[in-house]
Amino acid sequence: MNKLTKIGVSALCGSLASVAANAGSMEVLGGATATWSSNEGTVTGNPIGMNSALTFKGTGELDNGTTFTLTVTGADQMAYTSGSIAMVTPGLGTITIVQAAGGAGVDRFDDMMPTAWEETNGTSLGTGLQTVAGVGTTMNVEWSLPADMLPEGMSAHIAYAPRVGAGVVNDKAASGDTGSSGGGYDIALSHNALMDGLNVFAGRSVIEQVSTAGTAGTTGDRTQYVMGATYAIGAVTLGYQYSRDNQQGSGNGVTSYYQNDAFGVSFNVSDNLSLSYGSHKSDRNLTNVTSVELEAESLQLAYTMGGMSVKIAESTVDNGSYTSGTGQDRDGTTIALTLAF
Repeated sequence: MNKLTKIGVSALCGSLASVAANAGSMEVLGGATATWSSNEGTVTGNPIGMNSALTFKGTGELDNGTTFTLTVTGADQMAYTSGSIAMVTPGLGTITIVQAAGGAGVDRFDDMMPTAWEETNGTSLGTGLQTVAGVGTTMNVEWSLPADMLPEGMSAHIAYAPRVGAGVVNDKAASGDTGSSGGGYDIALSHNALMDGLNVFAGRSVIEQVSTAGTAGTTGDRTQYVMGATYAIGAVTLGYQYSRDNQQGSGNGVTSYYQNDAFGVSFNVSDNLSLSYGSHKSDRNLTNVTSVELEAESLQLAYTMGGMSVKIAESTVDNGSYTSGTGQDRDGTTIALTLAF
């Protein structure tokens, strides 16, 4: 996304600039996207959609060299989606307060497979695929270690949430009790300097759960794991990852864990044209020792002409939402036109 406008803080509010050690700036990022969706087995209605998301990004600097960034994102039809405050302190790394923005902790690795456009389950075809998220989709604080504390090419992130699953609240507010889930933490690591073109990653999440009986109960803490790698050679990028979400259900016939295998390949035909294929297989394993395998696949194309991009995804899902039967096997086509600001 390109910068729409940039305004000095002093131009916005003289009194605000007068108390700042250094004047900051505000920029608005975004793009214009229209889509056409056609999915088998669903009532389409009007297939035309539009992305109206805008991201507002404010930056500033303190006397000690610490820089901070406020990011606020509006989703489709300008509903509030997420926000974060990130502070980069010299020698100490980055501390980010995340307001349900996603992408923190192990959630950054939910699907790392190479693609021309979207994740396998990110098109208009609803799959119901369950991946790993850890504490990354709730209110959390993440510490990203500084590069000089780690081997070259390595990054490390530690995220913590006092109450996983809690609602998103404004300042001076608290979420209240949200059920059996307690606090949780994630550790996420990646390394891109082991070999030219190779990037490896791994993450672990632990979320406290009170052991309770019944179909809605749990037998212990919820744990999630993810590991994988991508390898780029010339115009081709290959990838594979494995993940598991141990939900620890205690009732008969409820979810014990999800186990996922994903792979993808992308090919840059030219500077303007790219192709990709991705597959994500997921087993939902129940406490009564039965399982259902969901498989989602997507073949994608993206073509860029200056500030305009045309993207097409042909997707399929078998046993959508982990429900067996031909009624849950569907195909879908998504076409998008994106115009850069």
